[in-house]
This record gives sequence, structure tokens and C-alpha cells, in this order.
Amino acid sequence: MKQAHSEVYKKLRFNITYTRKMQGMSQLQLAEKIGISRTHMSNIEAPNGVGGLSLDVLIDIAAALNVPIAKLFDFRD
Repeated sequence: MKQAHSEVYKKLRFNITYTRKMQGMSQLQLAEKIGISRTHMSNIEAPNGVGGLSLDVLIDIAAALNVPIAKLFDFRD
């Protein structure tokens, strides 16, 4: 992940976490729905995560949360 994109990733991670919690879903439940480990899901949601996020996983997350992928990129303040 490029340092220049860290703020975008932070907002994206927040939106994933927020949407998941609003649906009453645990990290483990979401991870199982998309076929990744809970640890991987935790790393995706970590506010100061250091790794990027693949487009495939992001598409899977949006589908599992039943939201358009664009909603996860809605960074209105």
C-alpha cells in the first residue's frame, strides 16, 4: 500500500467495520461468508492496517454485507 493512499484505506476500513456492525454481524461471521480467516478480517478492519485490500475481497465483502461497493467508498464527513 502506498503511503499516499493511507487515508483512503483508513476510511474504507472504517466503513467496512461500521456497515458490518450495523448489520449485527461479527468479524467471524463476515469472514466465514467470504471465505477468509477471522484474523484476515481483523487485519482488513484494523484502523492502522499496513496492508492493502484486494479488489476481489472488497467485492466479496460488499456482496456479503448486501451493499453496493460504492457505499464502502462513501467518505462523506
